Amino acid sequence: MKNQIDILSYLTPIDWIVFFFIIALTIGSVIFGQAIKNKSTSEKESFIDLMLMGRQLTLPMFIATLVATWYGGIFGVSQIAFENGIYNFVTQGFFWYISYIIFALFITKKLAGFEAMTLPDLVEQMFGPKSAKLVAVLNVINLVPIAYAISIGLLIQMLFGFTLIVSVTVGISLVLAYSLFGGFRAVVFSDIVQFFVMCLAVVMILVFSFTTFGVAPLKTLPDSYYNPMGTYGLLETLSWGMIAVSTLVDPNFYQRSFAAQNFSVAKKGILISTVIWIIFDLCLTFGAMYAKAIIPEADSAHAYFTYAIQLLPEGARGFVLAGIAATVLSTLDSYIFLAGSTLAYDLVPKRLRGKVSIHHIGVLSVGVLSIIFASVFEGNIKNVWKTLGSLSSSALLVPIIFGHLYPKRLKDSQFIFASLLGIISTMVWRLGGFKQQFNLDEIYIGSSCCLLAVLFFSFKQRNFSKN
Repeated sequence: MKNQIDILSYLTPIDWIVFFFIIALTIGSVIFGQAIKNKSTSEKESFIDLMLMGRQLTLPMFIATLVATWYGGIFGVSQIAFENGIYNFVTQGFFWYISYIIFALFITKKLAGFEAMTLPDLVEQMFGPKSAKLVAVLNVINLVPIAYAISIGLLIQMLFGFTLIVSVTVGISLVLAYSLFGGFRAVVFSDIVQFFVMCLAVVMILVFSFTTFGVAPLKTLPDSYYNPMGTYGLLETLSWGMIAVSTLVDPNFYQRSFAAQNFSVAKKGILISTVIWIIFDLCLTFGAMYAKAIIPEADSAHAYFTYAIQLLPEGARGFVLAGIAATVLSTLDSYIFLAGSTLAYDLVPKRLRGKVSIHHIGVLSVGVLSIIFASVFEGNIKNVWKTLGSLSSSALLVPIIFGHLYPKRLKDSQFIFASLLGIISTMVWRLGGFKQQFNLDEIYIGSSCCLLAVLFFSFKQRNFSKN
């Protein structure tokens, strides 16, 4: 196999037929979802349908949309696996599974007492309006899908040779077209198709790898590829665990929980989704390790895809191409839609809430921001995840979880202070060069400062109550 190929030269008419058939099937699913929806009788009901599909998300739909949404960074994850092996499964898999299970078993039942539309809406009911605004701003920053805009750009760039920014713009425009048309319902129904395609694609790559080469190539990889920490230290590895815990304050999990028919559906859906993610992660990790063994000098950002195209037979190449596109698109559309929803629902004056036209403006704005930030980060997906993931975790994780455990213990202004302290300390540690000087990730510093503030306010209030 070659380390570098012209992708188009490997694609036959049958591959393109399979690829465009799946794209057409995705578009058809969106149209079908719109056709079967109940006609709302008021603007409020229409907006709830736009935002949460009328809170009618069934268990199969919940699983499909959650699994599909949560795995858009296939280029970034496969790059980590290509470069570090099992380290990818630990940092991008195992840590996250723990967080998913905690959310399913403990957080979903806490949500039953709230009639919220978004995570900031929930925070407003738990702490107050100022806290909600801060969470909304941080959510928008974290939800602008830079990594996934880069991913779809890389795929289009490989296929058609456009510049990265032109490729990103094409991908974002496609997503905006159907997200604006059908709202969250369009996202869910497109995710159903994308769920099956993306899962079958990564399984197919591993199966063909094993049947073609056996396990011999995997034995040629360095020992570090089977070390849970790879070539990194314990603290660097555990920093991904800290980012993974941010799932407990991830707006996508909350939105789908609010959209479910009931919170029992959310709980079961997350647990079943976790099993599917484990299978997906194992297939992708070992598939990328096969790629490293077979084409070791390939560009790590594209290696998994380059390997798969050369490995698979006619027709299967088109299916995997569609699967990779589906993996990225299913996350990209969800993030753009939810970030736009946060802008339109949580950051506008209350008199404008519930306006469909304002929601469309929010979604379009996020699409434009995605293109701009994709250019700023210059295609570095891992850097995006570490930067934004650390910031969000440091500011929100401790106070929101504390609020779940001890309701009404933390006041609105105290939440603001603790979160801002987490943000400031995180940025000072990162920008001041202390991370390199002390070999300690900024997420530890930000989270610790935030925790100290929360504990101080809690202790102060308890003493005040005693007196």
